[in-house]
Amino acid sequence: MTDKTSTSSANRGPVAVMDLGTNTFHLLIARGDAADPEELFHTTVPVKLGEGGINSGIIQPAAYQRGIETMLNFSERIKEFKAERISAIATSALRSASNGRDFIDEVKTRTGIAIETINGDREAQYIYEGVKAGHCLTAKNSLILDIGGGSVEFILGNADKILWKQSFEIGAARMLDKFHRVDPIPASSINEMSGYLEQTLPTFFEAAKNIKVDNIIGSSGAFETFVEVIELQKGNEFDLKKNRKYHFDADEFIAVTNRLIASSHHERENTKGIIPIRVDMIVSSALITRFVMAKLGINDVLMSTYSLKEGVLAEALG
Repeated sequence: MTDKTSTSSANRGPVAVMDLGTNTFHLLIARGDAADPEELFHTTVPVKLGEGGINSGIIQPAAYQRGIETMLNFSERIKEFKAERISAIATSALRSASNGRDFIDEVKTRTGIAIETINGDREAQYIYEGVKAGHCLTAKNSLILDIGGGSVEFILGNADKILWKQSFEIGAARMLDKFHRVDPIPASSINEMSGYLEQTLPTFFEAAKNIKVDNIIGSSGAFETFVEVIELQKGNEFDLKKNRKYHFDADEFIAVTNRLIASSHHERENTKGIIPIRVDMIVSSALITRFVMAKLGINDVLMSTYSLKEGVLAEALG
């Protein structure tokens, strides 16, 4: 182990960070300073770990195998880049699945990678640190909204500190499984989902009553898709690697989410900017976002490309 007191972070070897989510597995290998790391390798794999079993609490065999194969590939990349420190963080799907421990044990046996399953509170903390590292936060209070496949993290805070945070098991894959069974999603299902969110989020509503929130910051994921759809429609290219943040025009954001909510699978599949894994889940993501916007009375929305993995990376390079 390198002695932090004698060696600057810039001189230490690469760090490998994995965010093992319900929809996607991310691997980020970087080195240098926590404030401005040098990215050496970054890949996102649509593992779909929650496919077919997200609400029944089990990782189905095909999804399980995709996950193992992805971790074997990640292990090869980590060796290739000679990463000295490895951090593998598992979130909603692995922490809630009955066979999540089997998966973690198999990965350790076959790759030597020790996966750490974190609770929703720690997940929210990492997301805050990631968004902060992306320079999206100011002295004003924001709601950071991170919509994953299994859970959604709500973080109220500013550039100085977190004021309140909580994770809820209402991710886009869970909502798709529960409510989006007919396509396009009917008004009755939207109403059912809204009712479910009302029943699930009272602690958030209570917290938001006592904290003046100026804007919503959507953390990567679906919000990157919203940006790409809007910009590609206008004939603009948008490179997520070159843009850490994006400020939505309120009218454009309302229009794009309205269109996605009303769209069919075929229409979404043929919309530039929507990657295959988000073709169906983007509807739930749009509905969750619009529900929260309506509850808070806020139309000012930003996107941060920095999220959980950058928060873990900032800690590892710190």
